Amino acid sequence: MLEASTRIAAIVPCHNEEITVAKVVRDLRAAVPGMTVYVYDNCSSDQTAQRAAEAGAIVRREDTPGKGNVVRRAFADIEADIYVMIDGDDTYEASHLPEMIETLVSGPYDHVLGVRQDNQETTSYRPGHELGNRMFNQLTGWLFGSEVSDMLSGYRVFSRRFVKSFPAISRQFEIETELTVHMMALRLPTAEVPIDFRDRPDGSESKLSTFRDGFRILGLITALVRHERPRLFYGLLTIILALASLILGLPVVWEFWQTGLVPRFPTAILATALMGLAFLMGSVGLTLDGLRRARRETSRLCYLGLPAVNTEAGQRDLGSRPEGRPSGSHLA
Repeated sequence: MLEASTRIAAIVPCHNEEITVAKVVRDLRAAVPGMTVYVYDNCSSDQTAQRAAEAGAIVRREDTPGKGNVVRRAFADIEADIYVMIDGDDTYEASHLPEMIETLVSGPYDHVLGVRQDNQETTSYRPGHELGNRMFNQLTGWLFGSEVSDMLSGYRVFSRRFVKSFPAISRQFEIETELTVHMMALRLPTAEVPIDFRDRPDGSESKLSTFRDGFRILGLITALVRHERPRLFYGLLTIILALASLILGLPVVWEFWQTGLVPRFPTAILATALMGLAFLMGSVGLTLDGLRRARRETSRLCYLGLPAVNTEAGQRDLGSRPEGRPSGSHLA
């Protein structure tokens, strides 16, 4: 059982979710009594704010469109020991939250990811979303050297030190990717909990676009690789430019070796320029990698300067149970 003084805050970003937001708020408050639920109304044109307030949530507004803008604002404004992030479209099952929170505390972990399990006969995943999610999971895991099962899940639980050390640069639905990469880059302790995932109720429309948001996430991954893995990013550019230089330049060198003449000056100049760019890209990559290391050490120190979740009560509860993944019965 968590101490009574432990502050738990649920952040629910919403844009035109009047059909579902009240149920989400009620389910969250029933799952974890005493938790404060914050609904962020993000430019809604319907009755989202009123429905959320009637259900018992604290309603705040974020007038800059985009889920990333909401998360950045909420992480900055809300003070708590444990943070929950969940969408307001009622596609995630709130009853899994006690298990996710106890998993965070018992670890202790800084990040618990709700991994969506689609158990319906009528799938909740659109084919493009499921395939894209799987591809992004594999790509991100390969690029950053850490496995993740559902990097696009919007159902997560965080420690305070995760939230307050997270820069939150993204503006829209790429925020889940940025959260995942932050966890991987700082090698923060994380766990995954399977959760049920269901389709939106009738009358509720998804704001996601398979191709638009997919390209946006791909662009963010590219930017994060350049930012977090500069040696890899600029190393690949170095190899490509050097190979192009050799392909163009070796025939010119061979002709000069055979005849003593350079009949193709433009090709020779281009090959030389490409090799110069290759060396430049390699130097940039090494320089930025040194800066990345210093920046990551600073981020790590900032993270370590914040207290971990109090685990004493959680350890007492877990000590009487056999080892294994903790259940959520002590939180409900």
